[in-house]
Amino acid sequence: MIRLTEAVKHLLIVNVLFFIATAIYGDVMYQWFSLWFPKNENFQFWQIVTHMFMHGGIAHIGFNMFALWMFGGPVEQYLGKNKFLFIYFSAGLGAALFQLGYYYFNYLPIYTELVNSGLNGDQIIQMLTSNQTMGALTQGQLYNLQEAFPIYNASMVGASGCIMGILAAFGLMNPNAELMLIFLPIPIKAKYFIPGIILLDVISAITGQSFFSPSNTAYMAHVGGAVIGFIIMWYWKKNSFNKNRWN
Repeated sequence: MIRLTEAVKHLLIVNVLFFIATAIYGDVMYQWFSLWFPKNENFQFWQIVTHMFMHGGIAHIGFNMFALWMFGGPVEQYLGKNKFLFIYFSAGLGAALFQLGYYYFNYLPIYTELVNSGLNGDQIIQMLTSNQTMGALTQGQLYNLQEAFPIYNASMVGASGCIMGILAAFGLMNPNAELMLIFLPIPIKAKYFIPGIILLDVISAITGQSFFSPSNTAYMAHVGGAVIGFIIMWYWKKNSFNKNRWN
């Protein structure tokens, strides 16, 4: 039986409270607490943290909270509350950094092309905000605006990046633990399962092809959370703990 540890319990409560508030207040919650693309007027600095407690539906929060309970409990029992929370929120911040970096990587070349084509910054932002064109535009300008629009208006919600960091930590703690996907009930050792999921997320981010997540998933956020969680746990494993405890 997996024990409900203190930090995991409080994280579950906060996530559920945010979900209830979202059900009551709707779009206002998403506007204020989702993580928006920084160029968007909806972006606020606190969203870097609050987006970790927001979710897009019952299935989204249900899956994340189940994973938090299943993997977070053993990780917190081993590391203690403070180290667990450090790795949890560090993974969430890493997830945001990776996803926003990926957005900027795609957005900046498009924006530069639009400016070089004769549009000024105010015109571009106005069209990206309203999704309405201003005056006669070339085919190339229309295409670039269409490519930039979903990035400029992108918002990110969910604890998935945090969960991926905890999952990576769990994998380092228990590399031979057997895990399964819900729709693929074949036991796979954690040391193969977790890198496999990360690889699929990278492929999905590059190709747009979804393998086991909704098409609007922030795939690079998953990658960022897992990478940060892995690095922190690897460092602690190598430098901070009695090596015999990891055998």
